[in-house]
Amino acid sequence: MVVKLYGQVTAACPQRVLLCFLEKEIEFEIIHIDLDTFEQKKTEHLLRQPFGQVPAIEDGDFKLFESRAIARYYATKYADQGTNLLGKSLEHRAIVDQWADVETHYFNALAHPIVINLIIKPRLGEKCDVVLVEELKVKLGVVLDIYNNRLSSNRFLAGEEFTMADLTHMPAMGYLMSITDINQMVKARGSFNRWWEEISDRPSWKKLMVLAGH
Repeated sequence: MVVKLYGQVTAACPQRVLLCFLEKEIEFEIIHIDLDTFEQKKTEHLLRQPFGQVPAIEDGDFKLFESRAIARYYATKYADQGTNLLGKSLEHRAIVDQWADVETHYFNALAHPIVINLIIKPRLGEKCDVVLVEELKVKLGVVLDIYNNRLSSNRFLAGEEFTMADLTHMPAMGYLMSITDINQMVKARGSFNRWWEEISDRPSWKKLMVLAGH
């Protein structure tokens, strides 16, 4: 049965789920929810996602929202299909979970408001909080230094294999790399830049960029 994903393919959170689907070779259908017209806040979509966000999925009678939860669910459900995203042992999985949590609490906590202010707000005709962005960039630099150190001795965040720990960063990274100052911050950190160049060369990312019109 084809999974229905409700969202906008250019938005970061739906992209996280789509990357998982592509890595796991899962058939899916995208039901477009137009964020620019705030379709995600309309009653019909609120029945799927009560907080008015994207994505949400329908898989037969099963429904789920929150991109990280959806990705973990499918990575587990199809553990023996496609890329192993969860880790090969209990200890490896713990490291995968650790860096996936780092993405949520340290990386995305900074990346999200930067992207909102520098990319989303201007598109909607709203004013960017320049002072906040500069403060966030300084904090992001500290986080990237930690990543760079980690990746100086590991090919990927959880070790020598691509996992959910890497995948979950990719949508926000794609947006950040389009911002000149941050692009330069990444390139100045050799191990981190090497990691990004490798994961963004994966077939799943290239297919996603085609879907997103890039």
